[in-house]
Amino acid sequence: MVNPANPAQLEPIDALLSAHGLRRTATARLVLSWFLAHVDTSYTHAQLLAALQGAEPDDGLTLDRVTLYRLIDRLTQVSLLLCRVDANRVRRYQAMPESVKAMPHFECQTCHRDSPLTGELQGNALDLEAAAQNALQTLKALGYEGLSLDLAVRGVCADCAASAAAQAKADT
Repeated sequence: MVNPANPAQLEPIDALLSAHGLRRTATARLVLSWFLAHVDTSYTHAQLLAALQGAEPDDGLTLDRVTLYRLIDRLTQVSLLLCRVDANRVRRYQAMPESVKAMPHFECQTCHRDSPLTGELQGNALDLEAAAQNALQTLKALGYEGLSLDLAVRGVCADCAASAAAQAKADT
């Protein structure tokens, strides 16, 4: 028999929720498991709602936008999710691995696709992690709490740049 007071005996999602002081509701399980299954993808509130409504189990669970907003806010407060605000001031949410202090990503200003840069920056990952740790330690020493660091590179992705070049060539 599973003892709910012992997080080690709970399912991994339930254990994560319990360890962070959150209720283990069906909605919380659904949302957190979705993010953990899609760790390299960030979602706006609307994108997440649409994706989850298509993935809801057939057990009477209904997910409304207010419940989802409150839940992702709580998941962000306990650092299970990373919330970034893009160049258009749109909030995007992504799973935040506990070990990660810096989450480098590229945001295309044309198609608004958000792509992690961990693979591309692998050679510099230790330098980035050390810089992040130094910045976070300094801020913590100054009394700041609940810290994470977001490194956003903004520009036009290769696909959009190629499409624009092809369109320009076709127009001439």
